[in-house]
Amino acid sequence: MKAILNRLIQHETLTKEEAKNALKNISNGLYNPSQIASFLTVYMMRSITIEELAGFREALLELCIAIDLSDYDTIDLCGTGGDGKDTFNISTLASFVTAGAGIQVAKHGNYGVSSISGSSNVMESLGVKFSNDPEFLNKSIEDAGICILHAPLFHPAMKNVAPIRKELAVKTFFNMLGPMVNPSFPKHQLVGVFSLELARMYAYLYQNTTTNFTILHSLDGYDEISLTGNTKTISTAIEGMLKPEDFGVNILNQGDIQGGTTIEESAKIFMDILNGKGTKAQNDVVCANAGMAIATVKNLNPKEGFELAKESLLSGKALKKLKKLQQLSK
Repeated sequence: MKAILNRLIQHETLTKEEAKNALKNISNGLYNPSQIASFLTVYMMRSITIEELAGFREALLELCIAIDLSDYDTIDLCGTGGDGKDTFNISTLASFVTAGAGIQVAKHGNYGVSSISGSSNVMESLGVKFSNDPEFLNKSIEDAGICILHAPLFHPAMKNVAPIRKELAVKTFFNMLGPMVNPSFPKHQLVGVFSLELARMYAYLYQNTTTNFTILHSLDGYDEISLTGNTKTISTAIEGMLKPEDFGVNILNQGDIQGGTTIEESAKIFMDILNGKGTKAQNDVVCANAGMAIATVKNLNPKEGFELAKESLLSGKALKKLKKLQQLSK
């Protein structure tokens, strides 16, 4: 690691193979916490290269506990986090709305690192069981149309990094990797990223896979469709720009989509929205993201996806999916 750190400090970059080996060595416990923290810090100071990102991704996918959900036509809705915006749990809510619209979801998530309440924090507080048991996950998709893939159960490689990430409490390149290392290898992905540069890199990497994808980045910095401005989209077929009016809604203020300051508050916002007590702004932003997931799988336009998402949320179908998952978790 000393040799690698010296090279990185001299502004050199790693090849794909070197990046892959470095991450494998981290997971095998070959480096101490200070070395790992220094390694992570380098990538906060400069942009990661496509080669490095590809190497890190390959290492994690090779080391993960893979889960076979190939019998299902699943999508994962996942953001990188790290946008510093502290919104409520939009992509997790959108996952249940998508499931309520009849689309099978394999949601990859984790505890919040740079945010107060990550996807796993809310799911855990609502009594959803985390498991890597194939039988339980298959049953979740069969009965609830959604399964929750809690990252630490599938990426044992990360146990040496988790406490360091928690202590650093800022975004690292692991934020960039999260959405790209779903252990079930879903057929479709809706991915939100925190920068335009990362959106381009994701597109480059995804073009070399069989995944049907849509990548999102709000131009004012959100790693999802925020409706506070325009959103850049890059998909398997086309690149474009989404405006709030494409969904038939008005532009929102940032304050309209703020999250809670505690996990309990975040869970309350989550349940209020699923119970039909969300504000129009909250409903719109959730349905815009779910709508894009639905549109990605069904090859629809954003407005058509949005209308199906709205029906799922307001009819209570999305809530039923959560209740079913809670029931299975008992």
